Amino acid sequence: MSATPDAASVKRFAERRARFLDAIGPGVAVFPAAPVFIRNNDVEHSYRQDSDFHYLTGFEEPESVLVLTNRHPEHRAILFVRPRNKEREIWDGPRAGVEGAVEHFGVDAAFTLDELPEKLPDYLADVDRLHAAVGQGHPFEQTLFEALRALRGRARRGVAAPTEIVDPAKALHEMRLRKDEAEVALMRRAAELTRDAHVEAMKVAAPGRHEYEVDAEMARIFRLGGSARPAYDSIVGSGPNATILHYRANDRRMEEGDLLLIDAGCELDYYAADVTRTFPVSGSFTPPQRALYELCLRSQLAAIEAVKPGATLDDVHDAAVKVIAAGLIELGLLEGPLEKCIEEQTYRAFFMHKTSHWLGMDVHDVGAYFVRGEPRPLEPGFVLTIEPGIYVGVDADVDEKWRGIGIRIEDDVLVTEDGHRNLTEDIPKDPDEIEALMKG
Repeated sequence: MSATPDAASVKRFAERRARFLDAIGPGVAVFPAAPVFIRNNDVEHSYRQDSDFHYLTGFEEPESVLVLTNRHPEHRAILFVRPRNKEREIWDGPRAGVEGAVEHFGVDAAFTLDELPEKLPDYLADVDRLHAAVGQGHPFEQTLFEALRALRGRARRGVAAPTEIVDPAKALHEMRLRKDEAEVALMRRAAELTRDAHVEAMKVAAPGRHEYEVDAEMARIFRLGGSARPAYDSIVGSGPNATILHYRANDRRMEEGDLLLIDAGCELDYYAADVTRTFPVSGSFTPPQRALYELCLRSQLAAIEAVKPGATLDDVHDAAVKVIAAGLIELGLLEGPLEKCIEEQTYRAFFMHKTSHWLGMDVHDVGAYFVRGEPRPLEPGFVLTIEPGIYVGVDADVDEKWRGIGIRIEDDVLVTEDGHRNLTEDIPKDPDEIEALMKG
């Protein structure tokens, strides 16, 4: 059964539904719960509710559908849910059922899921515009299209079917992009728990241990802190593995002199943290490692400083690029002049990804990056990552002392009215602080 939300949360979900209905104008929107996926044979993957569905309801059960309408005389929010079933609840746990959906989640009406084919056409009748995400292969699409076919069959009785299907993301994802105080508070809590896990990782990492041991310690901290799951599969890459952007194996034995790059964050109450720290497993940076690390840190601080209302993600990225490119030229990894290096993007041999993405309920969160073809200006309430990196492959055509060094430093930054606030700034990243922590 879904965790029963408190009164404040129920009110917040209702306010979101009302804002969404105001944004779409006359019409009906339908949102299916996330499907259940089979891992192998009859074993299911761990279930995680669809972010849009949870954002509007707080309801965590599968096999559910939300209907929102501003055309019905009595109902604006309707949930179709699994019926109570004593035998299944012995096996799988309690269900909210129809009564619980109304009583605990604040919708106007609820019905069992098997009533959906009969009732959905009634809610869609004489509505011009239907808001639904289609073309994504969700099993619910067949039910939706059958409802539309049934409704078109009533045309001779003077009942009209929707003539437009619009993706609800246009309105809903703009709402999700702008975090309110309650959402920021959740993200700050996720950041604090992620801080604890990264600090623990710095304490336990050592030559001779394996990457998966560090991964396990972080997962333990996440669970003990109340996180149901990581926000994404953790990247724990040592030595040359730190130069692989989305390394996943986490199975190498760490060695003296390695850097360990950890990209890991928890999900707490459906909100994600996304943090990367890089540190020496032996407790001290080598001179080449420190040189590249300090360069990456300077670029990150410059990018964070660029975050403010009206700036764009391109502005943030450009700030990071200028520092990294200039530093790589100074260290001899790139040839100048700086303007040519940036124009020809030769820096991409070592910094090949963008600096930022949106963050929220999804680690790569929703919301348009461009408006009318132009990079959108940042606004208060946006949360983005700042994550420049320097990756020198083991076979890079540079001095041998630089090869196999991979560094990324990532924080989660909130755009505020007067600039920005780094939600993860208390996770150690100053090289002297890191070395002191590991030696302590």
